[in-house]
Amino acid sequence: MNYIDTAKTQIDGILQAACAAAAEKGLLPSGGPLSGSVEIPRDLSHGDYAANHAMAAAKIMHMSPAAIAKALVDCMDLTDTYVGKVEIAGPGFINFTLNQDWYSDVIRTVQREGKDFGRSDIGGGEKVMVEFVSANPTGPMTIGNARGGVLGDALASVLDRAGYSVWREFYVNNAGNQVDLFGRSIEARYLQLCLGEDAVEFPDNGYHGDDIRELAAEIRNLHGDAYVSADTEERRKAFIEYALPRNIERMKRDLARYRIHFDQWFLESDLHDSGYVAETVDLLTKCGYTYEKDGALWLNNTALGADKDEVLRRSNGFYTYYAVDIAYHRNKFSVRGFDKVIDVWGADHHGHAIRFKSTMTSPALGIKPENLHFLIMQMVRLTRDGETIKVSKRTGKALTLSDLLDEISCDACRFFFNAKPDTHLEFDLGLAVRQDSENPVYYVQYAHARICSLIAALAAEGHAVGNAEDIDLSVLTSDTERDLIRQLSMLPEEIKLSARDLDPSRINRYVIEVAARFHRFYNACRIKGEEKSVLEARLKLADVTRQVIRNCLDIIGVSAPEKM
Repeated sequence: MNYIDTAKTQIDGILQAACAAAAEKGLLPSGGPLSGSVEIPRDLSHGDYAANHAMAAAKIMHMSPAAIAKALVDCMDLTDTYVGKVEIAGPGFINFTLNQDWYSDVIRTVQREGKDFGRSDIGGGEKVMVEFVSANPTGPMTIGNARGGVLGDALASVLDRAGYSVWREFYVNNAGNQVDLFGRSIEARYLQLCLGEDAVEFPDNGYHGDDIRELAAEIRNLHGDAYVSADTEERRKAFIEYALPRNIERMKRDLARYRIHFDQWFLESDLHDSGYVAETVDLLTKCGYTYEKDGALWLNNTALGADKDEVLRRSNGFYTYYAVDIAYHRNKFSVRGFDKVIDVWGADHHGHAIRFKSTMTSPALGIKPENLHFLIMQMVRLTRDGETIKVSKRTGKALTLSDLLDEISCDACRFFFNAKPDTHLEFDLGLAVRQDSENPVYYVQYAHARICSLIAALAAEGHAVGNAEDIDLSVLTSDTERDLIRQLSMLPEEIKLSARDLDPSRINRYVIEVAARFHRFYNACRIKGEEKSVLEARLKLADVTRQVIRNCLDIIGVSAPEKM
């Protein structure tokens, strides 16, 4: 249950009823419902909510906002509502202060909903695909893949809790130029092993990583020099068929270690083998969106609003990545029936995303472009002691996701990488391993562990956490207690806004504030040694805070330790 929305809706209802009552008494002109908004003010000393309905109605009613506000307040009925006090402020704002029932009901609801607190049905069960990582299977995953992995996975979790039916997908580029180059790179290293370094020239644009050398060595250990005399095409095909599945399996292992699991690893080759790429390009041609130039087939993308046209089929008959991407997205919507598709891409794909969005406006594809969304993430810079880190301390090679997980915990990786996606991220490896309040993931996890230790210690003394329905929660009246409860109440709203904005980093910022308010509460409000009613109520507040922190950490894939 979203107590933020509940309070706003209830306050708006109070205002509408007061308007009708005031009109009936002749205090306000009749003419229908009020318009206006109910918001949480920046300064809570003015109340928990502020409404601008009186100012919005001034022009229509030909009255001053202050006069309208007075008439509304005089005719308000607060019976059986969460409002305890109403005041007029400034030029006609109406401020509302919540009563104790609201605070008590928040605690009862967190207890009742438990791990499901924060969930809603605003998504209405819409089928949403989140496609993320989708790294080329021609080498190890990079730090950019690491950030995209967390943002995509956390966003999928947010959408799931917002009531969407979510599908996580990894698109495997197992066809096309990059895979052919992958095969030629392994071939060159294999022949160099068999015939000598100078016997074969390595492709200028080939993959130079040590992983290519390792794959070539594995093939030679298995088959010796047997492939030296083989047909070139057969040799490359055999090398690709050997190496590509191994790379994909390594990706799956690394991502599982990173706590990321996909519903499907979708193969690009399936689009080619089924003829779906050719069919999609033919569809665009039949609808008049292509033209031929220099032997190639082009998409008239400028006619669709893009800044340039795109090649769909090269003069050699091979389809381009752009053509395959169109077919893949058409498959997502038209074949598999997703209502919404979200692609998590790096900043280097920003221009491609803009052009691709234009392509999707083509009526030939039968797709509503407003249902295709891109989460564009900025680059990552790893630092330690102020120095940029580019290589692994262990291997001395370019730092990969696997290397990073060898250096710092998965919890730290996931928490730090789930930062606001549209900003550049400076990831301080030194900070990530510190065990103090400067490290945000440690700060949050410590709050959870602190509560668990508190609960265990009091249970040993005979004070088990009670049922909120049997506890007098009306004793929780201090500012620090109410600040904490207000923060707990906001989780459903934060999930709703995270889903709306495609920004899972809101959960990080929210849970850090929950931890901060708990620490302030714990330091200001003694629990152990207090009289029974106060001890029980404060212990229950600590318990539901533990639950909310755990729910947040679950969303971003971070563990919630009970001891630290």
